[in-house]
Amino acid sequence: MSSEAPSSPLRIGILGAARIAGMALVQPARTVEDACAFGIAARQPARAGGFQVRHGLVRAYPDYESMLADPEIDAVYNPLPNSLHARWTLRALELGKHVLCEKPFTANAAEAHTVATAAAASDRVVMEAFHWRYHPLAARMLEVLRSGEIGEVRQIEARFCVPMLLRNDIRWRWDLAGGALMDTGCYAVHIVRTLAQAEPVEVLWARAHTTADPRVDRSMEAELRFADGRTGRVVCSLLSRRLLAAAVKVEATLGELRVFNPVAPHLYHRLTVRTARGTRHERIDGEATYVHQLRAFVAAVRHGTPVLTGPADASANMQVIDAIYQRAGLPLRGT
Repeated sequence: MSSEAPSSPLRIGILGAARIAGMALVQPARTVEDACAFGIAARQPARAGGFQVRHGLVRAYPDYESMLADPEIDAVYNPLPNSLHARWTLRALELGKHVLCEKPFTANAAEAHTVATAAAASDRVVMEAFHWRYHPLAARMLEVLRSGEIGEVRQIEARFCVPMLLRNDIRWRWDLAGGALMDTGCYAVHIVRTLAQAEPVEVLWARAHTTADPRVDRSMEAELRFADGRTGRVVCSLLSRRLLAAAVKVEATLGELRVFNPVAPHLYHRLTVRTARGTRHERIDGEATYVHQLRAFVAAVRHGTPVLTGPADASANMQVIDAIYQRAGLPLRGT
């Protein structure tokens, strides 16, 4: 990685024609200086070609290997199904590419450890795409907690529930490492860990509701315990009575912090602080979370700027996810 001004923008290839790729990479690349959504590879060449035309990319590739072998590709965005994240992130590293990998980082903690080890042995940037963490709202939440304004934290709760009514969606497939905890729940786990600034030492309890496949969770609730006695609550769903919820609640000795929509605050959000002195509402300015995320990725590649969601953080998140699945009596993904 060089701190010198580059002669050309960072050329990023996309692994797979996933729906999220347009919003998460192609559109932000039009805003972020020194980033270029350059090419697309898909298992079906016709899909790659259609994506290329639709989004105005420079190049389409007949398969993943062809794109990774192209010396004009500097980095890759990996939005493949969860079960393929580890395999193709490792392959990208082998061929010298930087990687922005969609969440969840891998199918399980063992895979995450393998990827983190490979990343540490390389000089490439590997970053998990928890875009919420790069919006100024995330920093503001931490600032409020560190200020002591609401006192000592007792419990941190994060909820992320969405309706996923399409039964053929890959999020329901066991072989692709699907499930509510893997999809929306990984955000809730990450938010709790981030605001705690610590790792939980125990999953006190976990309760899953499954699909027709008893291995795949449609909703999950879990209670975590931290070494200092604080607790964390994770609530997530792809199909339950909680059709839509995206919120954080932090209970403390002098008050509480509530945040509506910490995941996509650029669409709308509200931060509320309640103490004996009164109630305050805040809105935190910022661009789309994906724009902030891509800027951070480019800065890491070009200038060595540390990322907030690197392989070590990703591995820790997957360890908690695995522990919740085990406590709920469900098998680990990818095993």
